[in-house]
Amino acid sequence: MSALTVFVQRLGGVSSRRLTWILLAATVLGAALSVLAMQWCRINGWSDPEQHLYMCYSDFSLLFTQRGLAEGAMPFFTEPAEGQMMEYPVLIALVAGALAALVPQDLAADDRILVFYDLNHALVILCWVGVVLVTAASAGRRRSDALLVALAPGIILTLSVNWDMWAVFLGGLGLLLWGRSRPAWAGVLLGLGAAMKLYPLFFLGAVLVLCIRAGRIRSFVTVAAAGAVTWLAVNVPFMLMSFEQWSLFYTFSSEREVSFSSMWLAFVWTGWDGQTFSLLSNGIFLLCCLAIAYLGWAAPQRPRMAQLCFLIVASFLLLGKVYSPQFVMWLIPLVVLARPKVRGFLVWQAVEVFHWASVWLISAKINAEELAGAGEQFFGSGHLLFEVLYGTGVIAHMAVLIWLMVQVVREILHPELDAVGPDPLAGVLAGRTDRFTLPGLGAADQAQHGPERSRHLTW
Repeated sequence: MSALTVFVQRLGGVSSRRLTWILLAATVLGAALSVLAMQWCRINGWSDPEQHLYMCYSDFSLLFTQRGLAEGAMPFFTEPAEGQMMEYPVLIALVAGALAALVPQDLAADDRILVFYDLNHALVILCWVGVVLVTAASAGRRRSDALLVALAPGIILTLSVNWDMWAVFLGGLGLLLWGRSRPAWAGVLLGLGAAMKLYPLFFLGAVLVLCIRAGRIRSFVTVAAAGAVTWLAVNVPFMLMSFEQWSLFYTFSSEREVSFSSMWLAFVWTGWDGQTFSLLSNGIFLLCCLAIAYLGWAAPQRPRMAQLCFLIVASFLLLGKVYSPQFVMWLIPLVVLARPKVRGFLVWQAVEVFHWASVWLISAKINAEELAGAGEQFFGSGHLLFEVLYGTGVIAHMAVLIWLMVQVVREILHPELDAVGPDPLAGVLAGRTDRFTLPGLGAADQAQHGPERSRHLTW
């Protein structure tokens, strides 16, 4: 057993208040390391290919200058210049525009970029603090597992690449409210999260599966309706105000070509366009969701909410047309809640760090070769090693994520292996007997659960 495992277990015995302070201190340490990791670019600026070689790239600094934010443009409220529309959901665009408005106009151009970057980095750090506290509250008797989120290398290194931590926080808070038997408020938070990034919407799939199994369809309707109303309340005004800007995120996601770290890179030789790959990706993802639903209904015991959420989001990322480095943040709290095994978590994070480094090295090589065509020479422009490292990183990242999914499925099928026990996020489903199950995966265990199991409706 590793020293970190022992330490995390011992933290479980400290008082709630003391543990909260320990988690906050650990997150502050992680945030300091996050700032340090970006220090080269903060001092020298975000230039190509150096920002990739020093692995401190950020969309904050890039989009500030390339989406008209530096000139005072406010997404949806200002008519964008050609090529300057924000290709993000509504709430991200509004956050970016609001923070850009806080940047003093009388500073030098580079200083204004730095201020915008620092404002965004500070706010995603606050979201990170919220995610740690939400994870601790969602973990039941295993609150100390949130230490893994506070010190996760995947968050430290990718926190300020984009605005994803906002959605991670809102989605996590939505799950916590569900676990506290507040389905309407859970829907509100999931709706807000989906207005940041669509993936918190996938949590509703897990809610649906578990509600059907427990015979509480009304609870699902409540959370889904609240989520839909919230999402529409945020989005409809901007759909009416500027449909072209609003729809860009969805059209861009559908039409964009296969990009970094996608499994579909192995099929680009076919000549298929982005829409064809979207159709394939979405179709296979739907099949995965159906398989996860069957698992949820046929398992010997009702799976935990975090287990199903993790499987759904991980399937989406594996099948997506792009796996940006910061997407690892979507999974970290879910992995901690679904399978809080320190050794497995550290192996996964080590592989993700390797993948993160390989992405920036291949990106540096691509940028260096483009500049070499203009007569400039940079380190990395002719190194085949970068391509080998990148390919290895992509394969390793996918393999370890699949391994984690297999382990979670195994623990669903064999609940005695699950370290968590009763679901701390069961919410209104806690204590309810199953009303709908399917034969197959759990059929052999029916007799082991006594007369109560035999009363369940089995199809």
